[in-house]
Amino acid sequence: MISKIVKKRVLSQPVYEPGKPIEEVARELGFDPSNIAKLASNESPFGSSPKAVEAVRAWAENAWLYPDGSCYDLKARLAVERGVEPEQLILGNGSNEIIELLGHVFLAEGDEVVFGSQAFIVYKLVTLLFGARPVEVPMPEFTHDLGAMADAVTDRTRLVFVASPNNPTGTANSEDELLEFARSLPEHVVFCLDEAYAEYCESAPDMRPLMAEGRNIICMRTFSKIFGLAGFRIGYGYTGAEMAGLLNRVRQPFNVNAAAQVAAMAALDDTAFVDDCRRRNLDNGQALLEGLRQLGLDPVASQANFLLVEFADAGEAFQVLQNGGVIVRPLQPYKLPNHLRLTIGTQEQNQKMLNLLSSYLHG
Repeated sequence: MISKIVKKRVLSQPVYEPGKPIEEVARELGFDPSNIAKLASNESPFGSSPKAVEAVRAWAENAWLYPDGSCYDLKARLAVERGVEPEQLILGNGSNEIIELLGHVFLAEGDEVVFGSQAFIVYKLVTLLFGARPVEVPMPEFTHDLGAMADAVTDRTRLVFVASPNNPTGTANSEDELLEFARSLPEHVVFCLDEAYAEYCESAPDMRPLMAEGRNIICMRTFSKIFGLAGFRIGYGYTGAEMAGLLNRVRQPFNVNAAAQVAAMAALDDTAFVDDCRRRNLDNGQALLEGLRQLGLDPVASQANFLLVEFADAGEAFQVLQNGGVIVRPLQPYKLPNHLRLTIGTQEQNQKMLNLLSSYLHG
């Protein structure tokens, strides 16, 4: 049997479960896919940047060529965007890959990784994959308790993950809090700040002073959210040049495909699209928040593109919404069995969700 030769920890490794795809729900329920609203994975409901779509169409004639493995042009553009040097950047197949690369570089069996108890579950999955020990710190009011996280650091700690805004809670820590926390960490710890939802904030924290001080920090971003490029799988990290070089050593060749690079370059230049998505998300999110409160629910105030909502029976509420053609995210893996995460959709999608919940809760 193959199980006799496999690494033992692989046999117990949890599997990441994404939000259900539209096609799967359509098959299960016999629905027309066009009538299903997917509000489970925090994808942008406003689609992709038109400039990105146009750029990929133009690129398609060159699909027979390997991509630029160094992502030279994209790094140059991102360096300007983030105010860093190109050698401070690492590109990945989604920012998810950057998290795994950190494991390759820094984690050995018995090491420890500190993160919040309701933080992005991939932090825990990567920790377990490399035989390290997850140290989960409680999150009062669904927000990272940075003081408690600092207290959880030991001589075995190698990585500390903080997402701001945090997925799946939507809460964020201030720039001053994050800077103070990072400066309190010992030299044997890498501070990993996940900024996947930073573009939804009016003003995201600036961690570059820490890089200038030579501290062990990496900030990670993605093109999957506000830029609407989730299907291309592209993200990046910016850090010190030495750490970027180490991460580059362990990445796979051609880990970022050519179409993704082209799309990302064009999306960065489409600032009007990004600004419009941010504004519409803010407006639609406020309307959804108020609508849920009118139904007697109490969503957690969010700085991202989703809301965390508690139900008396989250499993039943999930099924009611899915049977009505709205896919949302159950959160049992996050120790939130009574909560659902609702992506902020278009006005029409949000109203459909509110109508289903109104009928479910009040008949």
